[in-house]
Amino acid sequence: MISLSSHVLDTTSGTPVAGIPVTLTCPDGSQVTATTNSDGRCKEWPGITFAEGTYQVRFACKDYLIGQYGQSFYPFVDIHFEMTEDGGHYHVPLLISPFGFSSYRGS
Repeated sequence: MISLSSHVLDTTSGTPVAGIPVTLTCPDGSQVTATTNSDGRCKEWPGITFAEGTYQVRFACKDYLIGQYGQSFYPFVDIHFEMTEDGGHYHVPLLISPFGFSSYRGS
């Protein structure tokens, strides 16, 4: 079984980011949008059954960054990744600041 979660952290303040819209695009083109919770996490993808393939998550971070820092170089961040049939759980965190971001496969 494949599962997916995400987490948004502000590296400038060292805190999780709540309220970020996260849009997941599946290999077949279907999409679902969720919002990070109070701990900056997103793990509910209504109506999605995960299968092997290439996915994309789009984090709409502009409003948050402008609200916190008055500026945002990145209006959104797209991360493309592949999930395999035997891949188990995938965790795609996003570390953001007004002028940089980073991601990795977490656990």
